[in-house]
Amino acid sequence: MSQMIHDVQIKRLKVIPDERGRLMEMLRADDGLLEKFGQVYMTTAYPGVVKAWHYHKKQWDHFVCVRGMMKVVLFDSREGSPTQGKVNEFFMGEYNPMLLQIPPLVYHGFKCISDCEAIVINTVTELYDYDDPDEFRADPHDSDIPYDWARKDG
Repeated sequence: MSQMIHDVQIKRLKVIPDERGRLMEMLRADDGLLEKFGQVYMTTAYPGVVKAWHYHKKQWDHFVCVRGMMKVVLFDSREGSPTQGKVNEFFMGEYNPMLLQIPPLVYHGFKCISDCEAIVINTVTELYDYDDPDEFRADPHDSDIPYDWARKDG
């Protein structure tokens, strides 16, 4: 991968299997990743579906894909950021368990790249405000973000 976008962090997750099933810790207080707790929610995507682009002004996201596989893409449009203009791709899920921390003002989106519905658990630092959502959107296929969601064969 090219240079990691400033303030983005990943945490490799350890899966502990036994004859009963498996356990995977996702986010711990001693990780130093979650400055405050807002809420936890689940979001999904069906195979081939793109959910993009959006960013938050206050909220930090902490994605973990617990079923299937997701291609999560970030774009740093922050003025004055040392990584302004950079794009990062992360392939995460059952075959590559990780937690991805996404800072405010970084555009992000995802595409389900598995043949089953992919499930993401997101722990965020802010409560969702139904009257004034901290969510700002751009079109996934027609925006100033230099990214093509098409699969890259070859």
